[in-house]
Amino acid sequence: MSGTNAASGAAPCRFAHYFAICGIDTETGLEPDELAALYQWLEADRQGRDPDTAAAGENFEQSPLKRTFKSKVLAHYPENVEWNPFDQDAVNMLCMPKGLSFRTQADSREPQFHSFLITREDGSRTYGFVHTFYEEVTSPQICSAMQTLYQMHQAENPSSATPSSSSSSMDSLASSLDEADSPSSSTCRSAACGGYDASRDTLYVSKALCLITPMPFMHGCRRFLSQMHRAVTAASPPPLPLESYVHNILYEVPLPPPGRSLKFHGVYEPIVCQRPGPGELPLADFPLGQTFTLLGVENLVQLFNCTLLEMQILLYSQDYQRLMTVAEGITTLLFPFQWQHVYVPILPASLLHFLDAPVPYLMGLQSKEGTDRSKLELPQEANLCFVDIDNHCIELPEDFPQFPNKPEFIQELSEVLLRYGISPVGGAPPASVPTTTTTPGSVSTRHPGLKSQQALRELEDDGRNGNLGGEQLAVLELLQGNATLERLQALAKRTGVRVEALRGVGGEGEGQGGRTAVEEEELRNAKLNVQLREVFASRFTTMFADYEAFVIQSAPDLESWLTNREQMHNFDKASFLSDQPEPYLPFLSHFIETQMFATFIDNKIMSQWEEKEPLLRVFDGRIDKARLYNVRAPSLRSSNYQRCTVLKESAQAIEQRLMKIDHTAIHPHLLDMKIGQGKYEQGFFPKLQSDVLSVGPTNNNRWSNRTATAQRRKDRHRQQTEHLTLDNDLKEKYMQEARSLGKNLRQPKLSDLSPAVIAQTNWKFVEGLLKECRMKTKRMLVEKMGREAVELGHGEANITGLEENTLIASLCDLLERIWSHGLQVKQGKSALWSHLLHYQAREEKLEQHQAESPVSNGPERRKSESSIGMPSLRASVIQDMRHIQSMGEIKTDVGRARAWIRLSLEKKLLSQHLKQLLSRQALTKKLYKRYAFLRCEEEKEQFLFHLLSLNTVDYFCFTSVFTTIMIPYRAVIIPIKKLSNAMTTSNPWVCVSGELGDSGVRQITKNILEMTFDCQNLGKLTTVQLGHDNSGLLAKWLVDCVMVRNEITGHTYKFPCGRWLGKGVDDGSLERVLIGELALPNADEDFGRGCRTPDMQHSPGQTRRVSITSMGGRGYKPTSAQIQEAIGEAVNSICKHFHKPEKERGSLTILLCGEVGLVGALELFFHNGFKSARLFQKTVFVWDFVEKAVAYMESADQMGDMQETAEPLGLTCVSLCHYVSAINSSPRNIGKDGKFQLLVCLGARDRLLIQWLPLLVECPVIQRMYEESALLRDRTTVNALIAVLQTLHDFPITLEASLVKGIDL
Repeated sequence: MSGTNAASGAAPCRFAHYFAICGIDTETGLEPDELAALYQWLEADRQGRDPDTAAAGENFEQSPLKRTFKSKVLAHYPENVEWNPFDQDAVNMLCMPKGLSFRTQADSREPQFHSFLITREDGSRTYGFVHTFYEEVTSPQICSAMQTLYQMHQAENPSSATPSSSSSSMDSLASSLDEADSPSSSTCRSAACGGYDASRDTLYVSKALCLITPMPFMHGCRRFLSQMHRAVTAASPPPLPLESYVHNILYEVPLPPPGRSLKFHGVYEPIVCQRPGPGELPLADFPLGQTFTLLGVENLVQLFNCTLLEMQILLYSQDYQRLMTVAEGITTLLFPFQWQHVYVPILPASLLHFLDAPVPYLMGLQSKEGTDRSKLELPQEANLCFVDIDNHCIELPEDFPQFPNKPEFIQELSEVLLRYGISPVGGAPPASVPTTTTTPGSVSTRHPGLKSQQALRELEDDGRNGNLGGEQLAVLELLQGNATLERLQALAKRTGVRVEALRGVGGEGEGQGGRTAVEEEELRNAKLNVQLREVFASRFTTMFADYEAFVIQSAPDLESWLTNREQMHNFDKASFLSDQPEPYLPFLSHFIETQMFATFIDNKIMSQWEEKEPLLRVFDGRIDKARLYNVRAPSLRSSNYQRCTVLKESAQAIEQRLMKIDHTAIHPHLLDMKIGQGKYEQGFFPKLQSDVLSVGPTNNNRWSNRTATAQRRKDRHRQQTEHLTLDNDLKEKYMQEARSLGKNLRQPKLSDLSPAVIAQTNWKFVEGLLKECRMKTKRMLVEKMGREAVELGHGEANITGLEENTLIASLCDLLERIWSHGLQVKQGKSALWSHLLHYQAREEKLEQHQAESPVSNGPERRKSESSIGMPSLRASVIQDMRHIQSMGEIKTDVGRARAWIRLSLEKKLLSQHLKQLLSRQALTKKLYKRYAFLRCEEEKEQFLFHLLSLNTVDYFCFTSVFTTIMIPYRAVIIPIKKLSNAMTTSNPWVCVSGELGDSGVRQITKNILEMTFDCQNLGKLTTVQLGHDNSGLLAKWLVDCVMVRNEITGHTYKFPCGRWLGKGVDDGSLERVLIGELALPNADEDFGRGCRTPDMQHSPGQTRRVSITSMGGRGYKPTSAQIQEAIGEAVNSICKHFHKPEKERGSLTILLCGEVGLVGALELFFHNGFKSARLFQKTVFVWDFVEKAVAYMESADQMGDMQETAEPLGLTCVSLCHYVSAINSSPRNIGKDGKFQLLVCLGARDRLLIQWLPLLVECPVIQRMYEESALLRDRTTVNALIAVLQTLHDFPITLEASLVKGIDL
């Protein structure tokens, strides 16, 4: 086996894959950064200027010391590693995201450290760690080129004494000025203030050393690189040539095995790293303590919540390492879930167009010193969480659910932080500490006098967690034993930091247990990291303890599962939610809709055919362990907060590994090198000999041998499994498709950034958005129709109002993202509302120009014939906007856009409105770039078509959410015209009630019979009380129905009456309670009968029953079987009502008093065989029978006949008499049928109906008033009725205020 093979064979087990050096290529000289030019091109395109002129020519406005020049990968070793090909462009761009920067001796030249990562197509990651320092420029050509550029700059800008800063908002983002690294940039750069004079100044240029590793051992790499740099700057040469150290880390240092620690050697000191075991949380070496310090616990938990809900997250900081630390910190805390979308912790300037991506992303953007956040114009902000790391603040999107048990969670995290002396409030290291990394010996010596104070302040504020550079430590040692130390110790006690740890800050001197201060620091960080992560992990273990029970395993094998992935339901969301504590629901219902949750469940399902995904394995292990501990699992469904119980053990595991080193790598040693090359020259990084670094050692070393055989074994196993299952490539393809959106865009390709590639990326976004729209509308329909089917008596319910709300919120979010894709001109935070405002301005201008003409404003919505006097509402985008604009409760553009979407959806006009909005093509062209989704004609049509499908179901998503707004209602009373007395001399009034309240009594002008009134949102309307004061000659009044319309949503309710109101006519009622139902907007037939979608309450096959009262007792005689069926149905509907989730129940009044309600069915029962029509006498009503029966009982009671009856019966008799007299003595004139209705409702509420029935049946009055064949006189039937009504006793029936007004029982 040759050397090369050995190197690559062992590659997956090697600590580092590549060592690279980036910097200036002296042969090509100074080249302006192409990426910066491309960026200018994009920026000009964004602002609508001609991009080609913008990008042409040099940028002379900026001082050459501030411009960006092209950097290059000068060398990388080895040439290539089989499983991780070297990506030259990406590494160059991420090592020096801003290109080369120049300095003179007058500037600060602190070394900088930052990390980056590259995500490959399959989602796997490679980490890069970069140490950037400044090296003197020795090439005379480059110095003279810089001099020339400076002179040209002065000629162009004679007045510019100070460096100019660009004004354009996005420019300020990317103009790659290197001010960020330079604390002195605000002061003058040299005598010439930002100038460069070759004869007087020394020129320095940035150079980067980079290690590329398969795992994020940040601390180890950082220490190795800073030791390499120290070797170059030290006065004496390093013990061995630098090649030996590079060769050692590339080929002779293995990855530590899981659960073990490893020690290897840098140039000066050994370096220790450890790797978690198989049951522990995966490796995360970025200091979480720093993330919490920068943001504070409260902010971090909010950011964590936004990440879980897959919002767009933009991190903003001057410091690359901070961006990386926060991004990695947040994604680490997601365990056991993984971020599934675009993830670019450091976004190079050339990729700024990616902020336009209409998908969830987590990106980091480098800010420039002195740039104001307000100048930063971002394409979309409706769903953006903006994290300003340097100012320790975050801007959150509007209304999103909070993380469960947030206060207790924050409390627990704060306690962990305080144990380590970190303030939970957040706030960065103090101003005196540069955010750069200070390697020992490189502290800048500008203010020697302040040095001792600075060292102390740093230690006190623990800004760098006690990790001081060499010189500062020397200063500290001088202070040992004086008064200041006592202050420190007092402070240490107060913050809970152990004093021994402070004493151990003896730099490379021995600390506690023989460890150096740096090691002490690393141990502390590692312990803090793992404890914080455990607190987060334990939240998920509690919340998803029983998730497995709801995973739906429906496919017989992997292949069929992968092929049908799109159509399958993998998780029983509704049952899962119904099992959770109420306070968790808002968050969980959103979270289980995310891609990261879907992928987690996919992994769970696939684990039955393949090896478990590592995170899933650890998580499942924890759940099993928790189950063992609490066998009965009593705490699973309570919302009580459970604290993490494994904090101690987790920290101990790490401490043991770091105290007791398991493996030590081979020491660096002399290599077989050519003598005399790479001579040591202080301050310059030598050119390394590539021949010794391009291959690893021959295969004499144990671990590479071991891994090679292990690899062979793995390969064999893989080939077998490939034969068994399907071809791996095919599987990968299925998986990519199955996991849908945004996955192939996890990280943009960094190499080729031509406009063509950008266009292609945008095309992917367009396709993705369309697919997402298809999936979302389909899901909304299936859920909604599923529920309506249940209400019609089919299947089982599986959606709650909560879930519907979640789906609608995610539709609003999708529309915002579609509207912000390719956006050119925007005002405010919402792209959709901004478009609507532009549209409104144009339409209103047109309206002024033209005389009113009703052309082209969408079809008018026609109302049916029976809504006489109800003028039709015009469907208009502008009108709906005005409604929203007049709502004072909504304060922001994003809120207005969401309210407008909800209103349009409720009115079934969403697709029509958006079509109308997009029909103004000139406007769309002005607002959007060519590649925008809204300008792709075919996709746009399909998108509108998908939205149109939502018109097939009824949503009340506006009415039910904006419960406190004032709404104009229009009420119209429709008398029966065919008969006389259509008009009345009395004064009519109405009171409209809904699920949220009532309007109070509203007087109606005589004979106009129509009124509009404003009142707070009543919700879905349920009843109308209609009455008059019986004054004047024509006081009798025959009313067909009352129509009431919500003037904002257009929902029209019909309240059928068909009866007289007046004394001495019909049942003598002056007031009726009418029960309403939603009228269909375009049914042309008469509303009372005919075909239409059956009621929600009964199944569609059933014929429409009309209650006998509304027929006035004429003609229609139902059979006894029909009557019994009607009662069964009515009771059944009430039972179903109570089995629904509370928020979903709808109106109980309709089920009690509606057309097919319980009262109507019992009326049929009591009317059967009733001798109602009398010759030459007025009609007798069922209430007359009840009154006579009660009168008989009262007289019998007085005569003492009832004494023999059993005690309970006597009480029942008293209750019936009491209720009837209460109803009769009520101040309301509700008529005899109204009184019977009231008696039934009160009896059902107080569970007395079944006790009253036998009394009425036993009463002798029955023989006089009922025929022999009447149902009420048939014992068996009555007993059956009692048995049916008995089932209502299980439910708490509450009656609407409009029914029981004036009755005090």
